[in-house]
Amino acid sequence: MTTRPRKPAPGTPAPGKLSLPELAEMKRRGDRIVMVTAYDAPSGASADAAGVDVVLVGDSAAMVVLGHDSTVPATMDELLMLTRAVTRGAHRPLVIADLPFGSYQVSDEQAVSSAIRFVKETGVDGIKLEGAGPMLSRVRAVVGAGIPVMGHVGLTPQTATMLGGFKAQGRTSAKAVRIFEDALALEEAGCFAVVLEAVPAPVAATITRALAIPTIGIGAGADCDGQVLVWHDLLGVYQGHAPRFVKQYAELAPVIENAIARYGADVRSGSFPEERHTYAIPDDELALFEAAVCVVSDA
Repeated sequence: MTTRPRKPAPGTPAPGKLSLPELAEMKRRGDRIVMVTAYDAPSGASADAAGVDVVLVGDSAAMVVLGHDSTVPATMDELLMLTRAVTRGAHRPLVIADLPFGSYQVSDEQAVSSAIRFVKETGVDGIKLEGAGPMLSRVRAVVGAGIPVMGHVGLTPQTATMLGGFKAQGRTSAKAVRIFEDALALEEAGCFAVVLEAVPAPVAATITRALAIPTIGIGAGADCDGQVLVWHDLLGVYQGHAPRFVKQYAELAPVIENAIARYGADVRSGSFPEERHTYAIPDDELALFEAAVCVVSDA
């Protein structure tokens, strides 16, 4: 008989689970932080088994899972469902969830309410929100409520239209200074880490040296304290446009398509299922069943 590993009680850290102080210590030691997105229990479990440090349930799910053209359409209910699934699979890594667009921009109270829902309903370790400026008060409010916050500057997909599209940010001195100042402000507001997206590598390196908290880069060079990639991008599953900063570590889309095509061919030819894929019934029970069916049919 096989037994399934017991899950920790709600609110109880899993054995060996990474903590926020340990994440900060990784920066001090110079240990690189590995972060990846995940959107369901199997991907969360795989990320856990692979030894990643942080799993992000990103609003990128709107594009790579739900088929939208941007992250904006992702809803609270959708991301809550996906986050619940991921936390069932990922136990050792820190699990962070994106607050979707429209769930925190209105007020500090709305941001706190949304963050509380994620913690209470999913067991997530913290939330991520985009931007600085007006969002700094949101960060302070959520952190003040006892919920860890990861910041995000540079290319902020939820407001990409205002930035001129999905383009690199901070490519002039004035804009680079703004990102630098925003990152410092997010640290001061209480963020435990900051994502730097599509920022020139030298700018990201300067920000990383200036901050006491870890930086997580995505298209921001190798000098960030850690890196994050989207699950579907690094595995070669997503068939949309791959950003410049993506490195594919597998090309699973053709493998998946081939497997499904072979399955379809077997079904159509009658070669699947084989006898080894079916269940038997004892001859005497089969005889009783057939007799019973005959009685019912005759009636």
